[in-house]
Amino acid sequence: MAVYQHIEHGFEPVFDARARILIVGSFPSVLSRANSFYYGNPQNRFWRVIAAVVGEPVPPREGEPQGPKGTPATLAESIGAKRRLLIEHGIALWDVIESCDIKGSSDASIKNVVPARIERITRAAPIERVFANGATAGRLWHRYLEGRTGLAAEVLPSTSPANASWSTERLVERWTAALAVSDGPGGARPGCRR
Repeated sequence: MAVYQHIEHGFEPVFDARARILIVGSFPSVLSRANSFYYGNPQNRFWRVIAAVVGEPVPPREGEPQGPKGTPATLAESIGAKRRLLIEHGIALWDVIESCDIKGSSDASIKNVVPARIERITRAAPIERVFANGATAGRLWHRYLEGRTGLAAEVLPSTSPANASWSTERLVERWTAALAVSDGPGGARPGCRR
């Protein structure tokens, strides 16, 4: 049985000065903390959904073939590919919580929240829209960060494997509809820099 532990987030947000969209989760899972990067559970559909939304290949996980020779990706190469996918499409990524008490990966167990210093992103980038990956992230954003930023978050269905009622195809459809913006001819998708 999992016991409460006080956990620090442990890794940096993903953003640059051109990010216009911010996607927030609640707090990294045990697997994400072990990999020191977002959505480390291979069953989480986040990377498949984001790749589909922006029309790019899914970044390789550690050990998966990459490139023309199909060499296995290292953890660093996997993280680099995921960072590039977001940055190239004007998407910032962070979690609402900087530290908290939590049992394993259970969002329902979160208590004693210290919110993220979100101003690191909002002062550096012209964030126009915020999307929460799941109801818990949305609730936490509203409670801790909405007032600090003046930005409401649109809550999207969670990409977590715990959200089994949503197929990957259905998630892609919903996330695409939410993140779609018209940037002139061709209707560029999230922050696309065409």
